[in-house]
Amino acid sequence: MGQKVDPRGFRLGISRGWEAKWFATKDYGRFLQEDLKLRKVIAQRCRDSGVSSVEVERLGDEIYLTIYAVHPGILIGRGGQNIERLKKELQGISSGEVKLTIREVERPELEAYPVAQNIAERIENRIPFRRVMKQAAFRTLEAGARGIKIKCSGRIGGREIARSETLHQGQMPLHKLSADISYGFVEARTMMGRIGVKTWIYRGDISEEVMKESVTTETG
Repeated sequence: MGQKVDPRGFRLGISRGWEAKWFATKDYGRFLQEDLKLRKVIAQRCRDSGVSSVEVERLGDEIYLTIYAVHPGILIGRGGQNIERLKKELQGISSGEVKLTIREVERPELEAYPVAQNIAERIENRIPFRRVMKQAAFRTLEAGARGIKIKCSGRIGGREIARSETLHQGQMPLHKLSADISYGFVEARTMMGRIGVKTWIYRGDISEEVMKESVTTETG
């Protein structure tokens, strides 16, 4: 089962916390759609910043958004122009007051989404996909990862028939709930069509004490 589901949802509440921290009964559907719109706008407007993840927390009429970015300086902009423009746009599609917090990703080589995004951008620039995959895997393992798996699907290499190419180096215990696995998916838009890039990064095991503490913090 661990081989076929999203590694994040598989470990949710066990060794991984929630990225949306709010509870609702009557307005659940509206809040969910609003969260999806906020995440979509952030992903589109902040692509050059290397956004790794976005956390949404609701307290009353206030919406706290925490954006983890590889390049926070690009996201903020000179004099805070970019972040103010983004905040104004997010405020226009939300029902509460938006408050933004920007945090830097200290080790982007160990975050699956920035790695997948980098691979997709290089494929869009017509760099051979096998070379891109090998270089990304090498940098990730050099940064301290215990394993990485990269899968590209589509008309890769300009082929007429879509196919999949997978690179697997090191360990990847997807069935192990205590395994700290980062997962990311990005689409590369090429002249031959879209190419899906999936990345799994195994960063080691999480101790039982840390697992209990993280879940208690999220639920408490």
